[in-house]
Amino acid sequence: MSTQDILKNASTLASYNVLLQVMFRFLTFLLNAFTLRFVSKELIGVVNVRLTLLYSTLVFLSREAFRRACLSGESGTNRSWRQVINLLWLTVPLGVLWAILLGCVWLWLLEVPDAQTVPHYGPAVVLFAFSGVQELLAEPLWVLAQAHMFVRLKVIAESLAMIAKCSVTVVLVVFARDWGLYIFSAAHLVYTGFLVLCYTVYFIRFLGFNEAAKKTFPLQHIRDLLPCKADGEPLVDWTVARLTWSFFKQSFLKQILTEGERYVMTFLNVLSFGDQGIYDIVNNLGSMVARFIFLPIEESFYIFFAKVLERGRDVESQKKEDMAIAAEVLECLLKLVLVIGLIITVFGYAYSHLALDLYGGALLSSGSGPGLLRCYSCYVLLLAVNGVTECFVFAAMSQQEVDKYNLVMLALSVSFLFLSYMLTWWAGGVGFILANCLNMALRISHSLLYIHHYFQFSQWKPLRGLLPSPLLLVVLSVSTVVTSVSEAAFCCDGGWLLRMAHVGVGGVCLLFVLVTVFLTETRLIQFVRTQLLPRYRKKHT
Repeated sequence: MSTQDILKNASTLASYNVLLQVMFRFLTFLLNAFTLRFVSKELIGVVNVRLTLLYSTLVFLSREAFRRACLSGESGTNRSWRQVINLLWLTVPLGVLWAILLGCVWLWLLEVPDAQTVPHYGPAVVLFAFSGVQELLAEPLWVLAQAHMFVRLKVIAESLAMIAKCSVTVVLVVFARDWGLYIFSAAHLVYTGFLVLCYTVYFIRFLGFNEAAKKTFPLQHIRDLLPCKADGEPLVDWTVARLTWSFFKQSFLKQILTEGERYVMTFLNVLSFGDQGIYDIVNNLGSMVARFIFLPIEESFYIFFAKVLERGRDVESQKKEDMAIAAEVLECLLKLVLVIGLIITVFGYAYSHLALDLYGGALLSSGSGPGLLRCYSCYVLLLAVNGVTECFVFAAMSQQEVDKYNLVMLALSVSFLFLSYMLTWWAGGVGFILANCLNMALRISHSLLYIHHYFQFSQWKPLRGLLPSPLLLVVLSVSTVVTSVSEAAFCCDGGWLLRMAHVGVGGVCLLFVLVTVFLTETRLIQFVRTQLLPRYRKKHT
Protein backbone atom coordinates (compact mmCIF):
# COMPACT_ATOMS: atom_id res chain seq x y z
CA MET A 1 0.00 0.00 0.00
CA SER A 2 1.50 3.35 -1.04
CA THR A 3 1.90 6.32 1.27
CA GLN A 4 -0.82 8.22 -0.59
CA ASP A 5 -3.21 5.27 -0.19
CA ILE A 6 -2.43 5.07 3.53
CA LEU A 7 -3.07 8.81 3.86
CA LYS A 8 -6.39 8.54 2.03
CA ASN A 9 -7.47 5.61 4.17
CA ALA A 10 -6.39 7.34 7.38
CA SER A 11 -8.23 10.50 6.32
CA THR A 12 -11.37 8.54 5.52
CA LEU A 13 -11.09 6.75 8.85
CA ALA A 14 -10.76 10.09 10.63
CA SER A 15 -13.83 11.42 8.82
CA TYR A 16 -15.94 8.40 9.72
CA ASN A 17 -14.65 8.53 13.29
CA VAL A 18 -15.60 12.19 13.56
CA LEU A 19 -19.13 11.41 12.36
CA LEU A 20 -19.30 8.48 14.76
CA GLN A 21 -18.15 10.57 17.70
CA VAL A 22 -20.63 13.31 16.77
CA MET A 23 -23.43 10.78 17.04
CA PHE A 24 -22.04 9.30 20.27
CA ARG A 25 -21.65 12.62 21.99
CA PHE A 26 -25.02 13.86 20.74
CA LEU A 27 -26.80 10.75 22.03
CA THR A 28 -24.93 10.95 25.33
CA PHE A 29 -25.78 14.65 25.50
CA LEU A 30 -29.49 13.90 25.10
CA LEU A 31 -29.30 10.92 27.43
CA ASN A 32 -27.72 12.95 30.24
CA ALA A 33 -30.24 15.75 29.77
CA PHE A 34 -33.02 13.17 29.97
CA THR A 35 -31.74 11.26 32.98
CA LEU A 36 -31.16 14.50 34.92
CA ARG A 37 -34.95 14.77 35.13
CA PHE A 38 -35.41 11.26 36.55
CA VAL A 39 -32.43 10.30 38.75
CA SER A 40 -30.47 12.04 41.48
CA LYS A 41 -27.18 13.82 40.91
CA GLU A 42 -25.60 11.41 43.42
CA LEU A 43 -26.55 8.43 41.24
CA ILE A 44 -25.14 10.19 38.17
CA GLY A 45 -21.94 10.92 40.09
CA VAL A 46 -21.42 7.26 41.04
CA VAL A 47 -22.16 6.02 37.49
CA ASN A 48 -20.29 8.63 35.49
CA VAL A 49 -17.29 8.92 37.78
CA ARG A 50 -16.69 5.83 39.88
CA LEU A 51 -18.16 2.99 37.79
CA THR A 52 -17.08 4.47 34.47
CA LEU A 53 -13.58 4.86 35.92
CA LEU A 54 -13.57 1.17 36.84
CA TYR A 55 -14.54 0.20 33.29
CA SER A 56 -12.18 2.60 31.51
CA THR A 57 -9.23 1.63 33.73
CA LEU A 58 -9.79 -2.08 33.16
CA VAL A 59 -10.16 -1.75 29.40
CA PHE A 60 -7.35 0.77 28.91
CA LEU A 61 -4.75 -1.15 30.92
CA SER A 62 -5.74 -4.41 29.20
CA ARG A 63 -5.64 -3.33 25.58
CA GLU A 64 -4.06 0.08 24.91
CA ALA A 65 -0.45 -1.19 24.82
CA PHE A 66 -1.42 -4.07 22.51
CA ARG A 67 -3.22 -1.70 20.15
CA ARG A 68 -0.32 0.70 19.82
CA ALA A 69 2.26 -2.04 19.34
CA CYS A 70 0.25 -4.17 16.90
CA LEU A 71 -0.73 -1.19 14.76
CA SER A 72 2.85 0.08 14.48
CA GLY A 73 4.87 -0.51 11.33
CA GLU A 74 3.86 -2.37 8.22
CA SER A 75 0.72 -4.48 8.32
CA GLY A 76 -0.83 -6.96 5.96
CA THR A 77 1.20 -9.76 4.42
CA ASN A 78 4.53 -8.31 5.60
CA ARG A 79 3.97 -9.56 9.12
CA SER A 80 2.66 -12.77 10.63
CA TRP A 81 -0.89 -11.95 11.60
CA ARG A 82 -1.20 -15.33 13.28
CA GLN A 83 1.44 -14.21 15.78
CA VAL A 84 -0.31 -10.86 16.19
CA ILE A 85 -3.65 -12.58 16.86
CA ASN A 86 -1.99 -14.82 19.46
CA LEU A 87 -0.57 -11.77 21.20
CA LEU A 88 -3.88 -9.90 21.12
CA TRP A 89 -5.76 -12.75 22.79
CA LEU A 90 -3.64 -12.11 25.90
CA THR A 91 -5.84 -9.06 26.49
CA VAL A 92 -8.64 -11.34 27.73
CA PRO A 93 -6.83 -13.07 30.64
CA LEU A 94 -5.15 -9.76 31.42
CA GLY A 95 -8.61 -8.17 31.57
CA VAL A 96 -9.87 -10.89 33.92
CA LEU A 97 -6.90 -10.24 36.22
CA TRP A 98 -7.56 -6.48 36.24
CA ALA A 99 -11.28 -7.10 36.81
CA ILE A 100 -10.53 -9.11 39.95
CA LEU A 101 -7.96 -6.66 41.32
CA LEU A 102 -9.92 -3.49 40.55
CA GLY A 103 -13.21 -5.05 41.65
CA CYS A 104 -11.73 -5.78 45.08
CA VAL A 105 -10.51 -2.19 45.37
CA TRP A 106 -13.87 -0.72 44.31
CA LEU A 107 -15.83 -3.00 46.65
CA TRP A 108 -13.73 -3.03 49.82
CA LEU A 109 -11.24 -0.15 49.82
CA LEU A 110 -13.35 2.76 48.55
CA GLU A 111 -16.17 4.56 50.33
CA VAL A 112 -19.50 2.80 49.67
CA PRO A 113 -22.36 5.16 48.68
CA ASP A 114 -25.47 5.35 50.83
CA ALA A 115 -27.74 2.44 49.86
CA GLN A 116 -30.88 4.61 50.05
CA THR A 117 -29.57 7.25 47.65
CA VAL A 118 -27.50 4.93 45.40
CA PRO A 119 -28.87 1.36 45.60
CA HIS A 120 -27.19 -1.84 44.33
CA TYR A 121 -23.60 -0.55 44.34
CA GLY A 122 -21.93 -3.96 44.86
CA PRO A 123 -23.61 -5.80 41.96
CA ALA A 124 -23.02 -2.78 39.72
CA VAL A 125 -19.25 -2.98 40.32
CA VAL A 126 -19.26 -6.65 39.31
CA LEU A 127 -21.36 -6.01 36.19
CA PHE A 128 -19.26 -3.06 35.00
CA ALA A 129 -16.09 -5.13 35.42
CA PHE A 130 -17.67 -8.01 33.53
CA SER A 131 -18.69 -5.68 30.68
CA GLY A 132 -15.05 -4.60 30.32
CA VAL A 133 -13.87 -8.22 30.00
CA GLN A 134 -16.71 -8.89 27.55
CA GLU A 135 -15.56 -6.05 25.29
CA LEU A 136 -12.01 -7.44 25.21
CA LEU A 137 -13.30 -10.53 23.40
CA ALA A 138 -13.53 -8.40 20.27
CA GLU A 139 -10.03 -6.91 20.59
CA PRO A 140 -8.24 -9.12 17.98
CA LEU A 141 -11.04 -8.36 15.52
CA TRP A 142 -10.88 -4.63 16.26
CA VAL A 143 -7.14 -4.48 15.55
CA LEU A 144 -7.58 -6.46 12.33
CA ALA A 145 -10.30 -4.07 11.21
CA GLN A 146 -8.24 -0.97 12.05
CA ALA A 147 -5.06 -2.26 10.43
CA HIS A 148 -6.88 -3.08 7.20
CA MET A 149 -9.00 0.08 7.21
CA PHE A 150 -12.45 -1.53 7.60
CA VAL A 151 -13.78 1.89 8.50
CA ARG A 152 -17.48 1.19 7.99
CA LEU A 153 -17.37 -1.79 10.34
CA LYS A 154 -16.38 0.37 13.28
CA VAL A 155 -19.03 2.95 12.47
CA ILE A 156 -21.82 0.38 12.17
CA ALA A 157 -20.78 -1.65 15.23
CA GLU A 158 -20.38 1.27 17.58
CA SER A 159 -23.48 3.02 16.26
CA LEU A 160 -25.69 -0.03 16.86
CA ALA A 161 -24.14 -0.59 20.28
CA MET A 162 -24.69 3.03 21.33
CA ILE A 163 -28.28 3.08 20.09
CA ALA A 164 -28.99 -0.14 22.00
CA LYS A 165 -27.40 1.30 25.17
CA CYS A 166 -29.42 4.51 24.98
CA SER A 167 -32.65 2.61 24.31
CA VAL A 168 -32.17 0.32 27.32
CA THR A 169 -31.27 3.27 29.56
CA VAL A 170 -34.33 5.31 28.56
CA VAL A 171 -36.75 2.39 28.98
CA LEU A 172 -35.38 1.39 32.38
CA VAL A 173 -35.14 4.97 33.69
CA VAL A 174 -38.82 5.53 32.83
CA PHE A 175 -40.30 2.18 33.82
CA ALA A 176 -37.88 0.76 36.42
CA ARG A 177 -36.51 3.78 38.25
CA ASP A 178 -36.16 1.83 41.50
CA TRP A 179 -33.52 -0.41 39.94
CA GLY A 180 -30.88 2.24 40.65
CA LEU A 181 -27.47 1.23 39.39
CA TYR A 182 -28.87 -1.91 37.74
CA ILE A 183 -30.24 0.40 35.01
CA PHE A 184 -26.82 1.63 33.92
CA SER A 185 -25.14 -1.75 34.46
CA ALA A 186 -27.61 -3.47 32.15
CA ALA A 187 -27.23 -0.74 29.53
CA HIS A 188 -23.44 -1.05 29.60
CA LEU A 189 -23.58 -4.83 29.26
CA VAL A 190 -25.83 -4.40 26.21
CA TYR A 191 -23.35 -1.91 24.72
CA THR A 192 -20.28 -4.15 25.01
CA GLY A 193 -22.31 -7.22 23.97
CA PHE A 194 -23.42 -5.51 20.76
CA LEU A 195 -19.82 -4.54 19.96
CA VAL A 196 -18.60 -8.12 20.29
CA LEU A 197 -21.57 -9.47 18.32
CA CYS A 198 -21.12 -7.04 15.41
CA TYR A 199 -17.39 -7.71 14.99
CA THR A 200 -17.87 -11.46 15.32
CA VAL A 201 -20.71 -11.65 12.78
CA TYR A 202 -18.81 -9.47 10.30
CA PHE A 203 -15.61 -11.55 10.36
CA ILE A 204 -17.50 -14.86 10.27
CA ARG A 205 -19.24 -13.63 7.14
CA PHE A 206 -16.07 -12.08 5.70
CA LEU A 207 -13.95 -15.21 6.16
CA GLY A 208 -16.72 -17.73 5.54
CA PHE A 209 -17.85 -16.49 2.11
CA ASN A 210 -14.43 -16.22 0.41
CA GLU A 211 -14.37 -12.41 0.53
CA ALA A 212 -11.02 -12.59 2.32
CA ALA A 213 -9.42 -14.51 -0.57
CA LYS A 214 -10.64 -11.95 -3.09
CA LYS A 215 -9.06 -9.12 -1.12
CA THR A 216 -5.78 -10.96 -0.33
CA PHE A 217 -6.57 -10.80 3.37
CA PRO A 218 -3.79 -12.40 5.49
CA LEU A 219 -6.26 -14.72 7.26
CA GLN A 220 -8.40 -17.11 5.23
CA HIS A 221 -10.38 -19.20 7.73
CA ILE A 222 -12.49 -18.49 10.79
CA ARG A 223 -10.23 -20.72 12.89
CA ASP A 224 -7.35 -18.34 12.12
CA LEU A 225 -9.01 -15.83 14.46
CA LEU A 226 -8.36 -18.14 17.41
CA PRO A 227 -4.96 -18.50 19.11
CA CYS A 228 -2.84 -21.28 17.64
CA LYS A 229 0.82 -21.97 16.88
CA ALA A 230 2.05 -22.25 13.30
CA ASP A 231 4.84 -24.62 12.33
CA GLY A 232 8.27 -23.07 12.13
CA GLU A 233 7.54 -19.79 13.92
CA PRO A 234 7.28 -18.65 17.56
CA LEU A 235 3.91 -18.34 19.22
CA VAL A 236 4.17 -14.52 19.17
CA ASP A 237 6.37 -11.93 17.48
CA TRP A 238 8.77 -11.08 20.28
CA THR A 239 9.70 -7.71 18.76
CA VAL A 240 6.06 -6.65 18.93
CA ALA A 241 5.76 -8.22 22.39
CA ARG A 242 8.68 -6.16 23.72
CA LEU A 243 7.19 -3.00 22.20
CA THR A 244 3.88 -3.92 23.86
CA TRP A 245 5.63 -4.16 27.20
CA SER A 246 7.12 -0.69 26.72
CA PHE A 247 3.71 0.76 25.92
CA PHE A 248 2.18 -1.23 28.78
CA LYS A 249 4.47 0.44 31.32
CA GLN A 250 3.55 3.78 29.81
CA SER A 251 -0.19 3.01 29.84
CA PHE A 252 -0.34 3.24 33.65
CA LEU A 253 0.96 6.77 33.54
CA LYS A 254 -1.12 7.86 30.57
CA GLN A 255 -4.27 6.54 32.25
CA ILE A 256 -3.52 8.58 35.37
CA LEU A 257 -3.06 11.70 33.24
CA THR A 258 -6.19 10.99 31.20
CA GLU A 259 -8.50 10.15 34.10
CA GLY A 260 -6.56 11.89 36.85
CA GLU A 261 -9.40 13.99 38.18
CA ARG A 262 -11.64 10.93 38.50
CA TYR A 263 -8.94 9.10 40.45
CA VAL A 264 -8.55 12.05 42.79
CA MET A 265 -12.32 12.29 43.26
CA THR A 266 -12.63 8.53 43.77
CA PHE A 267 -9.70 7.87 46.10
CA LEU A 268 -9.30 11.16 47.97
CA ASN A 269 -12.99 12.11 48.40
CA VAL A 270 -12.38 15.80 47.68
CA LEU A 271 -15.94 16.19 46.30
CA SER A 272 -19.23 14.64 47.38
CA PHE A 273 -21.00 12.23 45.04
CA GLY A 274 -23.47 15.00 44.13
CA ASP A 275 -20.69 17.47 43.32
CA GLN A 276 -18.93 14.75 41.33
CA GLY A 277 -22.11 14.34 39.28
CA ILE A 278 -22.29 18.08 38.51
CA TYR A 279 -18.58 18.24 37.65
CA ASP A 280 -18.83 15.22 35.37
CA ILE A 281 -21.85 16.61 33.50
CA VAL A 282 -20.06 19.91 32.92
CA ASN A 283 -16.88 18.04 31.98
CA ASN A 284 -18.74 15.92 29.42
CA LEU A 285 -20.45 18.96 27.97
CA GLY A 286 -17.16 20.84 27.73
CA SER A 287 -15.29 17.95 26.18
CA MET A 288 -17.96 17.11 23.59
CA VAL A 289 -16.30 18.89 20.68
CA ALA A 290 -12.82 17.86 21.83
CA ARG A 291 -13.76 14.19 21.84
CA PHE A 292 -15.73 13.95 18.63
CA ILE A 293 -13.21 15.96 16.59
CA PHE A 294 -9.77 15.75 18.16
CA LEU A 295 -9.75 12.15 19.43
CA PRO A 296 -10.76 10.57 16.08
CA ILE A 297 -8.13 12.66 14.29
CA GLU A 298 -5.49 11.56 16.81
CA GLU A 299 -6.42 7.85 16.54
CA SER A 300 -6.63 7.81 12.75
CA PHE A 301 -3.47 9.79 12.02
CA TYR A 302 -1.47 7.83 14.59
CA ILE A 303 -2.10 4.87 12.28
CA PHE A 304 -0.96 6.98 9.30
CA PHE A 305 2.26 8.15 10.97
CA ALA A 306 2.98 4.66 12.35
CA LYS A 307 2.72 3.14 8.88
CA VAL A 308 4.63 5.86 7.01
CA LEU A 309 7.49 6.46 9.47
CA GLU A 310 10.11 3.88 10.36
CA ARG A 311 10.14 3.87 14.13
CA GLY A 312 13.36 5.05 15.77
CA ARG A 313 15.02 6.42 12.63
CA ASP A 314 15.91 10.05 12.03
CA VAL A 315 14.68 12.16 9.13
CA GLU A 316 17.66 11.41 6.93
CA SER A 317 17.07 7.65 7.23
CA GLN A 318 13.42 7.88 6.15
CA LYS A 319 12.16 7.75 2.59
CA LYS A 320 12.15 11.33 1.35
CA GLU A 321 8.71 11.13 -0.30
CA ASP A 322 7.15 9.61 2.82
CA MET A 323 8.83 12.17 5.04
CA ALA A 324 7.58 15.06 2.92
CA ILE A 325 4.00 13.83 3.13
CA ALA A 326 4.26 13.17 6.88
CA ALA A 327 5.67 16.65 7.54
CA GLU A 328 2.99 18.32 5.45
CA VAL A 329 0.22 16.33 7.16
CA LEU A 330 1.61 17.17 10.61
CA GLU A 331 1.74 20.88 9.80
CA CYS A 332 -1.83 20.92 8.45
CA LEU A 333 -3.14 18.91 11.40
CA LEU A 334 -1.53 21.30 13.86
CA LYS A 335 -3.06 24.26 12.07
CA LEU A 336 -6.47 22.56 11.93
CA VAL A 337 -6.69 21.70 15.62
CA LEU A 338 -5.24 25.07 16.63
CA VAL A 339 -7.89 26.99 14.69
CA ILE A 340 -10.71 24.81 16.03
CA GLY A 341 -9.34 25.09 19.57
CA LEU A 342 -9.10 28.89 19.39
CA ILE A 343 -12.68 29.14 18.13
CA ILE A 344 -13.94 26.92 20.97
CA THR A 345 -11.98 28.92 23.55
CA VAL A 346 -13.27 32.29 22.33
CA PHE A 347 -16.95 31.37 22.00
CA GLY A 348 -17.01 28.88 24.87
CA TYR A 349 -16.15 31.60 27.34
CA ALA A 350 -19.12 33.83 26.44
CA TYR A 351 -21.71 31.08 25.94
CA SER A 352 -21.01 28.73 28.88
CA HIS A 353 -23.75 30.18 31.09
CA LEU A 354 -26.37 29.99 28.33
CA ALA A 355 -25.40 26.44 27.36
CA LEU A 356 -25.71 25.13 30.92
CA ASP A 357 -28.98 26.95 31.49
CA LEU A 358 -30.50 25.39 28.38
CA TYR A 359 -29.08 21.96 29.15
CA GLY A 360 -29.82 21.45 32.82
CA GLY A 361 -31.60 24.55 34.09
CA ALA A 362 -30.68 26.16 37.39
CA LEU A 363 -29.16 22.87 38.63
CA LEU A 364 -26.17 23.47 36.32
CA SER A 365 -26.22 27.20 35.49
CA SER A 366 -26.17 28.35 39.11
CA GLY A 367 -23.12 28.04 41.31
CA SER A 368 -19.82 26.85 39.91
CA GLY A 369 -21.14 25.34 36.66
CA PRO A 370 -20.49 28.28 34.28
CA GLY A 371 -17.02 28.87 35.73
CA LEU A 372 -16.15 25.20 35.20
CA LEU A 373 -17.24 25.29 31.57
CA ARG A 374 -15.37 28.54 30.87
CA CYS A 375 -12.16 27.03 32.20
CA TYR A 376 -12.77 23.90 30.19
CA SER A 377 -13.13 25.90 26.97
CA CYS A 378 -9.56 27.11 27.52
CA TYR A 379 -8.41 23.58 28.32
CA VAL A 380 -9.81 22.37 24.98
CA LEU A 381 -7.17 24.36 23.12
CA LEU A 382 -4.40 22.50 24.95
CA LEU A 383 -6.14 19.17 24.39
CA ALA A 384 -6.27 19.88 20.66
CA VAL A 385 -2.56 20.58 20.25
CA ASN A 386 -1.44 17.77 22.56
CA GLY A 387 -3.41 15.10 20.71
CA VAL A 388 -1.72 15.76 17.38
CA THR A 389 1.80 16.30 18.72
CA GLU A 390 1.72 13.12 20.81
CA CYS A 391 0.29 10.98 18.01
CA PHE A 392 3.31 11.93 15.86
CA VAL A 393 5.82 11.54 18.70
CA PHE A 394 4.56 8.09 19.72
CA ALA A 395 4.68 6.92 16.10
CA ALA A 396 8.25 8.18 15.58
CA MET A 397 9.87 7.17 18.89
CA SER A 398 12.09 4.12 19.14
CA GLN A 399 11.41 1.55 21.83
CA GLN A 400 14.26 3.00 23.90
CA GLU A 401 12.81 6.50 23.59
CA VAL A 402 9.40 5.20 24.63
CA ASP A 403 11.00 3.70 27.74
CA LYS A 404 12.69 7.01 28.55
CA TYR A 405 9.44 8.87 28.04
CA ASN A 406 7.88 6.62 30.67
CA LEU A 407 10.03 8.44 33.24
CA VAL A 408 8.69 11.77 31.97
CA MET A 409 5.14 10.45 32.25
CA LEU A 410 5.86 9.27 35.80
CA ALA A 411 6.98 12.73 36.83
CA LEU A 412 3.94 14.29 35.15
CA SER A 413 1.61 11.82 36.83
CA VAL A 414 2.97 12.55 40.30
CA SER A 415 2.86 16.31 39.74
CA PHE A 416 -0.68 16.07 38.34
CA LEU A 417 -2.01 14.19 41.37
CA PHE A 418 -0.37 16.67 43.72
CA LEU A 419 -1.64 19.68 41.77
CA SER A 420 -5.14 18.21 41.51
CA TYR A 421 -5.42 17.72 45.25
CA MET A 422 -3.98 21.13 46.16
CA LEU A 423 -5.87 23.13 43.52
CA THR A 424 -9.15 21.34 44.24
CA TRP A 425 -8.74 22.08 47.93
CA TRP A 426 -8.21 25.73 46.94
CA ALA A 427 -10.66 26.21 44.04
CA GLY A 428 -13.08 23.25 44.07
CA GLY A 429 -13.90 21.62 40.74
CA VAL A 430 -12.08 24.36 38.81
CA GLY A 431 -8.86 23.10 40.40
CA PHE A 432 -9.11 19.86 38.44
CA ILE A 433 -9.21 21.78 35.16
CA LEU A 434 -6.32 24.05 36.18
CA ALA A 435 -4.21 21.01 37.08
CA ASN A 436 -5.05 19.43 33.73
CA CYS A 437 -4.04 22.62 31.93
CA LEU A 438 -0.65 22.75 33.63
CA ASN A 439 0.13 19.11 32.94
CA MET A 440 -1.10 19.31 29.35
CA ALA A 441 1.15 22.32 28.78
CA LEU A 442 4.12 20.29 30.04
CA ARG A 443 3.26 17.35 27.76
CA ILE A 444 2.94 19.69 24.79
CA SER A 445 6.32 21.26 25.58
CA HIS A 446 7.98 17.85 25.61
CA SER A 447 6.37 16.85 22.30
CA LEU A 448 7.26 20.16 20.64
CA LEU A 449 10.89 19.78 21.69
CA TYR A 450 10.98 16.26 20.23
CA ILE A 451 9.43 17.39 16.93
CA HIS A 452 11.78 20.39 16.74
CA HIS A 453 14.86 18.20 17.19
CA TYR A 454 13.44 15.59 14.81
CA PHE A 455 13.12 18.07 11.92
CA GLN A 456 15.92 20.42 13.03
CA PHE A 457 18.34 19.69 10.17
CA SER A 458 15.75 19.02 7.48
CA GLN A 459 13.96 21.23 4.97
CA TRP A 460 10.58 20.70 6.69
CA LYS A 461 9.26 22.88 9.51
CA PRO A 462 5.87 21.42 10.49
CA LEU A 463 5.69 23.43 13.73
CA ARG A 464 4.78 26.44 11.58
CA GLY A 465 1.30 24.98 11.81
CA LEU A 466 1.08 26.51 15.30
CA LEU A 467 1.29 30.03 13.87
CA PRO A 468 -2.16 31.27 12.79
CA SER A 469 -2.45 34.29 10.54
CA PRO A 470 -2.30 37.70 12.28
CA LEU A 471 -5.64 38.71 10.77
CA LEU A 472 -7.31 35.65 12.26
CA LEU A 473 -5.91 36.49 15.69
CA VAL A 474 -7.29 40.03 15.40
CA VAL A 475 -10.75 38.79 14.41
CA LEU A 476 -10.76 36.28 17.27
CA SER A 477 -9.74 38.98 19.77
CA VAL A 478 -12.51 41.30 18.58
CA SER A 479 -15.00 38.41 18.79
CA THR A 480 -13.95 37.75 22.39
CA VAL A 481 -14.70 41.35 23.39
CA VAL A 482 -17.98 41.56 21.46
CA THR A 483 -19.41 38.28 22.74
CA SER A 484 -18.40 39.09 26.34
CA VAL A 485 -20.21 42.41 26.15
CA SER A 486 -23.19 40.64 24.59
CA GLU A 487 -23.30 38.14 27.46
CA ALA A 488 -23.28 40.93 30.05
CA ALA A 489 -26.07 42.77 28.21
CA PHE A 490 -28.38 39.97 27.06
CA CYS A 491 -27.76 36.80 29.08
CA CYS A 492 -29.38 35.08 30.78
CA ASP A 493 -32.24 36.37 32.94
CA GLY A 494 -33.99 38.69 30.50
CA GLY A 495 -36.12 36.19 28.62
CA TRP A 496 -35.87 34.31 25.34
CA LEU A 497 -35.67 37.36 23.08
CA LEU A 498 -32.51 38.61 24.76
CA ARG A 499 -31.07 35.11 24.71
CA MET A 500 -31.70 34.91 20.97
CA ALA A 501 -30.02 38.30 20.54
CA HIS A 502 -26.96 36.93 22.37
CA VAL A 503 -26.94 33.88 20.09
CA GLY A 504 -27.31 36.14 17.05
CA VAL A 505 -24.29 38.23 18.06
CA GLY A 506 -22.24 35.05 18.44
CA GLY A 507 -23.43 33.77 15.07
CA VAL A 508 -22.29 36.94 13.30
CA CYS A 509 -18.91 36.86 15.04
CA LEU A 510 -18.46 33.18 14.17
CA LEU A 511 -19.27 33.93 10.53
CA PHE A 512 -16.56 36.60 10.42
CA VAL A 513 -14.08 34.15 11.97
CA LEU A 514 -14.89 31.40 9.44
CA VAL A 515 -14.63 33.80 6.50
CA THR A 516 -11.24 34.93 7.80
CA VAL A 517 -10.11 31.30 8.02
CA PHE A 518 -11.17 30.66 4.43
CA LEU A 519 -9.33 33.76 3.20
CA THR A 520 -6.11 33.40 5.18
CA GLU A 521 -5.63 29.66 5.71
CA THR A 522 -5.96 28.44 2.11
CA ARG A 523 -3.52 25.56 2.55
CA LEU A 524 -5.49 24.27 5.52
CA ILE A 525 -8.78 24.51 3.64
CA GLN A 526 -7.30 22.53 0.76
CA PHE A 527 -6.10 19.82 3.18
CA VAL A 528 -9.54 19.54 4.78
CA ARG A 529 -11.29 19.39 1.41
CA THR A 530 -9.05 16.73 -0.07
CA GLN A 531 -8.20 14.57 2.95
CA LEU A 532 -10.80 14.91 5.71
CA LEU A 533 -14.03 15.11 3.72
CA PRO A 534 -14.73 11.80 1.93
CA ARG A 535 -16.96 13.36 -0.71
CA TYR A 536 -14.13 15.69 -1.79
CA ARG A 537 -11.66 12.82 -1.70
CA LYS A 538 -13.84 10.81 -4.06
CA LYS A 539 -13.94 13.70 -6.51
CA HIS A 540 -10.16 13.81 -6.69
CA THR A 541 -9.53 10.06 -7.06
